[in-house]
Amino acid sequence: MSRLGVNVDHVATIRQARGGSEPDPVTAAALAELAGADGITIHLREDRRHIQDRDVMLMRRTIQTRLNLEMAATEEMVGIALKVVPESVTLVPEKRQELTTEGGLDVVRHQQALAPQIELLRQAGIMVSLFVDPDVEQIKACARVKADYIEIHTGAYCEAKGARQAEELTKIEQAVTIGGKLGLGVNAGHGLNYQNVTAVARLKGIDEFNIGHSIISRAVFVGMERAVRDMLELLRGAC
Repeated sequence: MSRLGVNVDHVATIRQARGGSEPDPVTAAALAELAGADGITIHLREDRRHIQDRDVMLMRRTIQTRLNLEMAATEEMVGIALKVVPESVTLVPEKRQELTTEGGLDVVRHQQALAPQIELLRQAGIMVSLFVDPDVEQIKACARVKADYIEIHTGAYCEAKGARQAEELTKIEQAVTIGGKLGLGVNAGHGLNYQNVTAVARLKGIDEFNIGHSIISRAVFVGMERAVRDMLELLRGAC
């Protein structure tokens, strides 16, 4: 069965809406682990719109599974990662005006800048994943810059309907195959929910799903532990 990484960013989004201390994403991460999550994902954005530096430091000390730090490929963020030393880093594109990450990293265009950053992170013992669209040339570029993993951006699949969704699923399947052949580990995420995750989970070769918004949304009604267990049940059932 593929692993489940739970993204707790949106717990922090609710907290930041009032500028207080509740709800605490650190507590949410602990509950997700208790429910069986294989890891915790957080995105420390440059504008600090949800996850804060304090959250990163506390989670580094308290998480019992694995911490995956999503971040932009900037000097500031690489420096933070080298200080925190999470188990893995996922480099993502970042725009100040976007509500959420809108697409994959353009590794083909930025490979000269990415390669030394990836090397620094790997020398510190941090596995590096690149968040990319299911595009052959982007995946080949990920192998050239010596990433450990790719995380396939599943947003287009999640937004598509009918025959178009089937086409997007085929693209994801092809990306998984190509990534594996190039020696890359393969993760997937973005937009996945309790209705659309099963078809992707049936694909062979995906090591981990990173899912946040849908789990946090369900947790509002049924609690964090139940929401995580429900997602794990779907992943298990797809095996």
